[in-house]
Amino acid sequence: MKYQLVIFDSDGTLANTLPWMRSIFNELAEKHSFRKVAPDEHERFRDLHGKELLKALGLPLWKLPSVLTDMRKRMSSHADQFSLFDGIGDVLRHLSAAGIQLAIVSSNSRENVERILGSENAALIHHYACGASVFGKPAHLRAVLRRSGIPFSQAIYIGDEVRDAEAARKVGIAFGAVAWGQHSEAALRAQQPEEFFACVTEIAAKLG
Repeated sequence: MKYQLVIFDSDGTLANTLPWMRSIFNELAEKHSFRKVAPDEHERFRDLHGKELLKALGLPLWKLPSVLTDMRKRMSSHADQFSLFDGIGDVLRHLSAAGIQLAIVSSNSRENVERILGSENAALIHHYACGASVFGKPAHLRAVLRRSGIPFSQAIYIGDEVRDAEAARKVGIAFGAVAWGQHSEAALRAQQPEEFFACVTEIAAKLG
């Protein structure tokens, strides 16, 4: 078995939350005084990330925690409306049955993540490290790796953003990119992921 620990990002990877996030983005922008994004600008902004994105939005780093807290609170009141991408539940069950440890490292809150997963899927996850800041995922990944006892060489982090790839690289584990999330296929392939998943079913096929 190639990987004994599979760590997932949540939003945009397991859960189809990005359309909702886009729908409330300008409300957050108005409340927290940063640049709004017009519908025809979404593609231009899609692959911006990290400090480059914050600069384009005129959003200072010190203000970011309050924006994320606000977004999590809003999401909490809508969590029952979100769904997993088709086939995710089957993938989690397949990997778990194969004896692979599963984990989630996410910027979202654990409460939101578990509610969206549903109780049966949430019970399959061995380790949660949620509430990560935009630049805080490496520390959360390390915490999961310590708890799991799995060698770094046998762990992979699966996500939909360039910052997920950067976090995996910083920690020294493999990165798996998905084609259905925030960042484009071209942007993710430029990170030279160890695995690329064009559709949900490929996760089980390649890892299980």
